[in-house]
Amino acid sequence: MSGIKVLRKLQLGGETTAGTAVAADFIWRGIATGLEDTRTKVRPDENVGITSMTTRQYTPMIDAELNMASTEATFEQLPHIFEASLDAATPAQDGAGTGYIYSYPFPTTARAITDIKTYTIEAGDNQQAEEMAYAFVSDFTLSGNAGEAWKVDASWKGREASTTTFTGALSVPAVEEILFSKTKLYVDAVSGTIGTTEVTCTLLSATLNITSGIQARHTASGELYFCVAEDIGLRGTLDLTFLHNATAVAQKALWRADTPALVRLEAEGSALGTPGTTYTYKTLQINAAGVWNTFSDSDGDDNGTNIATATLDLGYDTTAALLGSILMVNELTALP
Repeated sequence: MSGIKVLRKLQLGGETTAGTAVAADFIWRGIATGLEDTRTKVRPDENVGITSMTTRQYTPMIDAELNMASTEATFEQLPHIFEASLDAATPAQDGAGTGYIYSYPFPTTARAITDIKTYTIEAGDNQQAEEMAYAFVSDFTLSGNAGEAWKVDASWKGREASTTTFTGALSVPAVEEILFSKTKLYVDAVSGTIGTTEVTCTLLSATLNITSGIQARHTASGELYFCVAEDIGLRGTLDLTFLHNATAVAQKALWRADTPALVRLEAEGSALGTPGTTYTYKTLQINAAGVWNTFSDSDGDDNGTNIATATLDLGYDTTAALLGSILMVNELTALP
């Protein structure tokens, strides 16, 4: 029987030891794509007395990847992207409430691979499943537009793709989408406190682009796949689209003056079963320090209202002592 598109699925499991494959423990709720076997193939040049090439070929290096298609971000599953790219968080209960806080600071010092969580990923359909161990997120994008849900897409890297069978008996998890229209925007000076000054009725869209800095390192270590993943430094940008109002004018002045800023985006979901000390609702909070690297208000409109677009280039600010972070509040005592 041929593989059927609607029977594709992605299943993931957090590894205890990076590179030691584990059974999957949850199904990813989103569009499922297959693993890409990106091993290197070489056909060497040779002169053997014939005009054509021969069938000689070899494989000097093995890699694999998964390009996770853009899908609705949820309070329950989005943390897996952060675990595999930023930090392996230890959830903290919010007082006596049912909310648990997952905190993901943007790193400013080199991380060991044990600082993040690596995953074993199973992907395929009813015809064939494949598996990739030592999987981490090399980059991800979190984007939102007014009237829609936040969306996430991510690029995963792993050691190799090999055939397997899906881990069975996994149920589809309950999730809640993060709605962009429930997002609040705050912009503050680096001498102030992030999340103090709310900017209302202005934000049309936002896109956070993160390159994790985690990269595979191939060495001569007795195997064709990479030996270890190393951190060479996180990079990121935050693209915002505003209505062309006083807020946009103020940010343009900051851009012209090369003045850094603190930006917070905070989206709330449904009420927690029991409110905590700090949080009453499921929450996604993005904090970023940086400088406005680009700004444009010369063209473009939204239903007849002029707009402005700006890019905050993330950077550590010594006054605020901040690069950035992502915080998630849900009701999971631990990620599956």
